[in-house]
Amino acid sequence: MTKKRGVSGKTHTRQQLNDYANQHNPNNKAYRAIHQNRLEQRRHSKNERYNLGILDGESFGWCDD
Repeated sequence: MTKKRGVSGKTHTRQQLNDYANQHNPNNKAYRAIHQNRLEQRRHSKNERYNLGILDGESFGWCDD
């Protein structure tokens, strides 16, 4: 059996189906907004990925000399 993608019309309202379709259509502004937000989050997370707080003089308590 193949796996169906999307949402069922039996369990969702027409508005929910339309919202889902708009979020997965590259020609729609909702899709572009979601895609742009994901790109911004990736760019932002790359800059702070290795910020452990140690460089700021912060101590975690296991190396108190």
